[in-house]
Amino acid sequence: MAVQEKEREFKFTVEDFNFLRKLSNDYSGIQVPDERFDMFYSRLSKRLRKLGLAHFKEYCHYLETHPDEEFTEFINAITTNLTSFFRENHHFDYLQAVVIPELLVRNKSSRKIRAWSAGCSTGEEPYSTAITLMENVPADWDIKILATDLDTNVLQTGVNGIYAAERVTGISEDRLKKWFMRGKSAQSGHVKIRPQLQQVIEFKRLNLMKAWPMKCRFDFIFCRNVLIYFDRDTKAMLAKRYAQMLNDGGWLFIGHSESLTQLSTEFELVASTSYRKK
Repeated sequence: MAVQEKEREFKFTVEDFNFLRKLSNDYSGIQVPDERFDMFYSRLSKRLRKLGLAHFKEYCHYLETHPDEEFTEFINAITTNLTSFFRENHHFDYLQAVVIPELLVRNKSSRKIRAWSAGCSTGEEPYSTAITLMENVPADWDIKILATDLDTNVLQTGVNGIYAAERVTGISEDRLKKWFMRGKSAQSGHVKIRPQLQQVIEFKRLNLMKAWPMKCRFDFIFCRNVLIYFDRDTKAMLAKRYAQMLNDGGWLFIGHSESLTQLSTEFELVASTSYRKK
């Protein structure tokens, strides 16, 4: 790996980078390519300043000797979180047009719908899912969405349900009035999710590479722009585990740049980046 030398505030060597990306991979399974060198430096420099460390070798040593204090901060810093309300909207159109009508028939005795947003980031995806469900499912049905992520900081944003107003510019005025409250005074320029929407979502920290404690099965799972970070074997393993967590005939939605077609899985492609358990 060749790295162009730059004037940097902190010394950051290839050896440091390899140590840190191996640590990340061992913990999360996420593959970190060579081109993430500068990203690691930029994200983690903030931690060095916070801790008063002089160079990255010190930080590597600190991670080894203070894992309880620093490891979560390390993972939070290097995790990429890019999301928006109703991102890749065709999935929500499919949810409304195909999935919900079928679930209303299939689950009419239990009157329950269970969904999982895996890699939920700051919460826009599970809230978009909740809006789609609550607008199209009778009010007396029991809707619950599990929203998980590795990054504790983004999870807290989801729990708080407060977003800058520009984050909701693409949402219709009717939906804004129904599901969001506009901030006033100190909260001016922000919106807050209404409580009736928040109450159907449970935010939890989860490492996809570790044990999954969930007891119930889900009707559908959103795992978008997550698989792209893993190697082929890990993708196949995760697809198998997702299938195990789905009810028969359940759906799995993945990101626009992802595919399961080259893997041996229990899923069949039913729409763009939308799969169904066989």
